[in-house]
Amino acid sequence: MPGPIEPIRPNFSADAYAGTAPYYLRYRVPYPRRLLADVLERSGVAGGGRLLDVACGPGRLALAIASSFRETWAVDQEPEMIEAARREAERRGVGGIKWMVGRAEDLEAPPDAFDLITFGESFHRLDQRLMALQSKRWLKPGCRLAALGCYTILSGREPWQRTVVDVVRRWTSCPSKDSRGEEQKKAEFGPADCERVFLEAGFLGVASHAIVEPHDWTIETILGYLYSTSVCSKNVLGRDRESFEADLRASLLAIDPSGTYREDAQWGYTSGRKPGIGGRTP
Repeated sequence: MPGPIEPIRPNFSADAYAGTAPYYLRYRVPYPRRLLADVLERSGVAGGGRLLDVACGPGRLALAIASSFRETWAVDQEPEMIEAARREAERRGVGGIKWMVGRAEDLEAPPDAFDLITFGESFHRLDQRLMALQSKRWLKPGCRLAALGCYTILSGREPWQRTVVDVVRRWTSCPSKDSRGEEQKKAEFGPADCERVFLEAGFLGVASHAIVEPHDWTIETILGYLYSTSVCSKNVLGRDRESFEADLRASLLAIDPSGTYREDAQWGYTSGRKPGIGGRTP
């Protein structure tokens, strides 16, 4: 069996997601329902309270679970992400969400205000220690935070995923690939690291939970997904975009002419409970 490939590291530059919001909404795989149900069940959510979704992007997570809360706060530093989220909320008829533009680390929120705090594929990009400590202050006693994520196409082990990585490497500089120091640590952040940060911040009942969800991709949806990423957006590719697309199509069709590519997507989350009486302890 082939060994794991070195994943392409995220781009942590300030404009990493410029122009990606439409692709993010359309081509990122939705969070599996059973994953979200598990998060809500372990958090003791019962159709009320307030949610905070941190670094929310275009609202994929907030929009999916807002109906379980009386009120939702969602913050992201990219104005185009928040604008896309507002439009999608209106399209779906989802209300009760307070959309905010700003850095997660700069958010001002009252203590003991939230029944659940979530980070959807974003905790590794933030100042983890600060955000864990802030979350403990913002949560009601006994309530939880949860950092959700998945292993993406660019870190998969299927032959077609390795091919995608090879093509991406050929056409991008992958600016963070050789980073060091704090950026390197962020890029390599995983569930065990998340658990450590939560424990050091004083959370109880810290644990990680995982599921596997099969998913079929086409060349079009693979391209759309790549254009939603920080390392292979249209902004990153620039004038090479059409050549990149042609290379990717040819390379994938050489592996499987059907144009359909399956993966067993690995999803999961790490959660922890703020000490005190008030929240449910599953």
